[in-house]
Amino acid sequence: MQTAERWLKHSLDYEFSEPGLFRQALTHRSAPGQSNERLEFLGDAILDFVISEAIYARRPGASEGDLSRLRAHLVSDASLARLAGELKLGEHLVLGGGEKKSGGHRRESILADALEAIFGAAYLDGGFDAGRKLILRCFDHRLASLPEAEELRDPKTRLQEWLQGRGLALPTYTLGTVSGQAHRQTFEVVCSLEEQRLEATGTGTSRRGAEQQAARRLLSLLRESSQ
Repeated sequence: MQTAERWLKHSLDYEFSEPGLFRQALTHRSAPGQSNERLEFLGDAILDFVISEAIYARRPGASEGDLSRLRAHLVSDASLARLAGELKLGEHLVLGGGEKKSGGHRRESILADALEAIFGAAYLDGGFDAGRKLILRCFDHRLASLPEAEELRDPKTRLQEWLQGRGLALPTYTLGTVSGQAHRQTFEVVCSLEEQRLEATGTGTSRRGAEQQAARRLLSLLRESSQ
């Protein structure tokens, strides 16, 4: 645990007065001892509040919907896992033998839950202010470079609204090739506008993902052509 404590001090400038809380925050349910599930539950709630407060202050003119999209962008499991990966949190997780062998220290859900558990543990260790400061240190760069809420909206919805706002017909999505084995397929979808004779192709590990990419690319083409 000393290595983990040094990592925490170096990476996030935090030291636990109750080291047992920190160990619990790092302990996955697959390992012996008290797991981090309860701390993750608490940390999730604190994280939502702190990030909501931060983006509320940074975007005074944003609507409730835009604020919700920005918060979701920051605190989704995928975003938390990326942040945990950047911090090298996985190297300090306490995992059971099976999870160690299967690469649990890289698993998105495990990383995201452990990071939230650390936030919850810091709250119990030092109070709300300590938890809040730790979260803001973690998210400092992300909060400083918040995207526009418009960029986070569903590409298919944005394309549809762009077309409807100009009285144009909606696009069609045509499934092209599907390649790969059943559990690792790649889908190709063509999004086309018949009247404008424009089309864009998207690929993804799901049909929906491929459609979203195709819609995003077609919207970019439309914006370029209208400039």
